[in-house]
Amino acid sequence: MFKIIKNAWAIPELRKKILFTLFIIIVFRIGAAVPVPFLDVDRLKANIEALISADPGNLVSYLNILSGGAFEYATLFAMSVTPYINSSIIMQLLTVAIPALEKLSKEGEEGRKKLGQYTRYATVILGLIQGSAYYVYLRNSSGVLQRYDSAVANVYVAALIILTFTAGSAIMMWLGEQINQYGIGNGISILLFAGIVSRGPQSFAQLYEWFRLGLQGGQYTKYLFFVPLIVIFFIIVVGFIVFMNSAERRIPVQYAKRVVGRKMFGGQSTHIPIKVNMSGVMPIIFASSIIAIPSTLRMFIYGNEQPDTIGYKILSVFSRQNALYAIVYFVLIILFAYFYVTIQYNPIEMANNLRKNSGAIPGIRPGKPTADFISKIIARITLIGALFLSVIAILPIILAATTKINIGMSGTSILILVGVALETVQQIESQMLMRHYKGFLE
Repeated sequence: MFKIIKNAWAIPELRKKILFTLFIIIVFRIGAAVPVPFLDVDRLKANIEALISADPGNLVSYLNILSGGAFEYATLFAMSVTPYINSSIIMQLLTVAIPALEKLSKEGEEGRKKLGQYTRYATVILGLIQGSAYYVYLRNSSGVLQRYDSAVANVYVAALIILTFTAGSAIMMWLGEQINQYGIGNGISILLFAGIVSRGPQSFAQLYEWFRLGLQGGQYTKYLFFVPLIVIFFIIVVGFIVFMNSAERRIPVQYAKRVVGRKMFGGQSTHIPIKVNMSGVMPIIFASSIIAIPSTLRMFIYGNEQPDTIGYKILSVFSRQNALYAIVYFVLIILFAYFYVTIQYNPIEMANNLRKNSGAIPGIRPGKPTADFISKIIARITLIGALFLSVIAILPIILAATTKINIGMSGTSILILVGVALETVQQIESQMLMRHYKGFLE
């Protein structure tokens, strides 16, 4: 690791990019510590922690993890990059559904710039919607928001808080784009990574407190076993994610020889790499958002109350403590994995591109048979990748239910951490190789 840092630091241009990325991360963490006005932050933090402890699977817990704790303090960056992520997902879906957007996506750099502009507009709109929803929660939480006798003053407070949240979402999007242009790695992913990592010390402190509790003996002795078990589990899961992220199925391709003038082209053998985890962390994000809706509705409707009503019981069925939550979560991840791969990969288009370039899969006829073969391979690989994502997402839930220890680190968080780290290292390595330096893996 020290050799990697030394080699990267030795390149002036790469050093500037790393320093710029670190500067943006510092700006992000400063903004995540600046609360919006007119709030009792301590009271809000207590309310949010009560909601999370009552049901760690609700949307509040999810947003708080992604924002690095900024959500529970209602800071400038409380919405984190979730509006941008949601707008990007919406644009991807609309690109498949609307022919005009699909045509725009195929127009090269100019088309991508226009789609990026639409994504920015959608980010601001979603930030405004999410900020308004958060303000409604703040208004309904007793003792959190300052109230005034004047209606004009209350409207001013509402507008200021909502616009602050919206501006924070736009600034987060801009910071991510600055990293893409002048820094290293994917900007939005780096900010997500920084937010999740910032909660690492708190998670380790919680583990340490549980371990100290186990040293007291008695009924707490079990924690002497459970805490090391969680650490070992975390190390194994990280290794498993690294292995699966690099795993791929290679479809062999043979290009025919062709003579142009006096030169011969083609004739080489290559392959089409199909990654096992083609959809990345997106299926888990989709599934987490859907499965969190009942718990979020229960939070907004009932708050911390537990009334004996049918509506409350129905919404409570999908709490994280219920086995049905894990089952539905598992199934949703698999379904969304197939859905995401379906909109991202078109076997017919891949087969047509092979035929246009005089390529063929050995033993498979060009055209429809090639498309069917690729489709079958993708379906099988997608199943393996979906099961991998489902297991990673469900295991922390099972472990927390077994050990009764919740350190606030979900499968989504681990996948984002490892995925972003691997992607950033690969980018650094590729830039070093372009400058005739040895790669990290040698």
